[in-house]
Amino acid sequence: MANQSWTDQVDKSISDFFDPISTTMNDIVFYDVRVLGADLPLMVVWLVVAGAVFSVYFGFAQIRHLPVALRLVRGKYEQKDAPGELSHFQALSSAVSGTVGLGNIAGVAIAVSVGGPGATFWMILCGFLGMATKFVECTLGVKYRKINEDGTVSGGPMRYLVHGLAERGMGGLGKVLAFCSALMILVFAFFGGNLFQVNQSLEQLVSVTGKEDSFFNSSGGALFYGVVIAALVGVVLLGGVKAIGRVASKLVPSMALVYVVACLMVILFNVTAVPDALASIVTEAFSPKGVAGGAIGALIVGFQRAAWSNEAGIGSASIAHSAVKTKRPATEGLVASLEPFIDTVVICTMTALTIIIAGGPMYEKLRDDAAAGRAVDGSTSQGISVTSDAFETALPWFPYVLTVAVLLFAFSTVLTWSYYGLKCWTFFFGESRAAAISYKIVFSVITVAGALLSLGTLVGLSDAALFAAALFNIAGLYFLMPVVKKELRKVLDYARRRDAGESEEEIEATEEAAAVR
Repeated sequence: MANQSWTDQVDKSISDFFDPISTTMNDIVFYDVRVLGADLPLMVVWLVVAGAVFSVYFGFAQIRHLPVALRLVRGKYEQKDAPGELSHFQALSSAVSGTVGLGNIAGVAIAVSVGGPGATFWMILCGFLGMATKFVECTLGVKYRKINEDGTVSGGPMRYLVHGLAERGMGGLGKVLAFCSALMILVFAFFGGNLFQVNQSLEQLVSVTGKEDSFFNSSGGALFYGVVIAALVGVVLLGGVKAIGRVASKLVPSMALVYVVACLMVILFNVTAVPDALASIVTEAFSPKGVAGGAIGALIVGFQRAAWSNEAGIGSASIAHSAVKTKRPATEGLVASLEPFIDTVVICTMTALTIIIAGGPMYEKLRDDAAAGRAVDGSTSQGISVTSDAFETALPWFPYVLTVAVLLFAFSTVLTWSYYGLKCWTFFFGESRAAAISYKIVFSVITVAGALLSLGTLVGLSDAALFAAALFNIAGLYFLMPVVKKELRKVLDYARRRDAGESEEEIEATEEAAAVR
């Protein structure tokens, strides 16, 4: 990273200015209570309870209607002339690219180190609950989206909170919730979805290209890296969500495949350890060894990692999903429910299983520190080191593969969050060309800054802002559950008729006739 004095001075000045704001927001948003010897952030309770309520209210739609969701992704129910910009698969890929990122590699490593193998069990359970939340918010994202004159789409919490609650006689509340939600997502788009991703991916690149002697450790190398990422994001962003969808639909499967194959290689290399690892995930979920707070401690760590990873309840994913080509909102809600499954149940679990099986000195050290009650370094760089260390026990060349995965994850995350931020920006400043260009300039400048400055305080502020968005978003989702249930019934009837052999035209004709009556 750059060591020039001016960058250090700028970094310190900005951090000093925002530190009181960041500290206050983190104290509020991540306020925790002591439960049986473990700290429980109330935000985790808010997110998990929402997932549980939605799961029960919709009859566990995320599991019962999984076959319908998979058929939708495969394009079986494609609707001719449907408004929108992306196919179901492209919309899912775009949204997944925003959630599958460094947290899946680094955050899970820290969670398993601190919470033990049992944290993985609770991570999976929380992932299933998050599927219900994603279903609700993304159905509403399509239901209340705006199709602009040029065919582009604007959707997300800032639209369904305003218009959905207005339909239920709560227009004032909807406007307040929408304003706060959009502001929080915009803050994260700049600093968490952009600056942090660039900063951490550059750190990993430096670690495998000579460390202190790396070209990218110099100010010139860091600037070069930042400019290249900014240029790549800018080119794709100029093409709009269609370009993002095209890139994400190729990039996300590729990066997921690279990472999962590497995980499987390590697991197969240690195949005799798999039964014990799986057993430990279940048994230590209820009787963990060396975990502060025992079973409750493991539960809290697992739930927290899953909630932080899949972002269900934040509302951000509904921005990407609202651009789908469909006439029936709940079709995309069902597709969106697959997102936490991919992010948490598959990617996070593969990381956890690999680390549990392969271990490594870094993992063992953190486990010992956690068991002894010593402070554990929970930074992203430390988490990446734990993951790299575990993989290296079976694949000596893995740090280079991990670097490619980190770069792909970071780039795709920046790409998707650039679009989320744009939609929030235009919500505040209008849909004009000037507003869009001004946003892209600001976003690009911050991308370059991410390579030169650490700005840890702003990253901390952005994390608090992201989960503050969940406070406003989920509060509105509760009021809009009946709307989603109505849309779900329509889609299930539609899927049943399509499966029975009826054409899109026949179904639309009967629906129009019923509407007239």
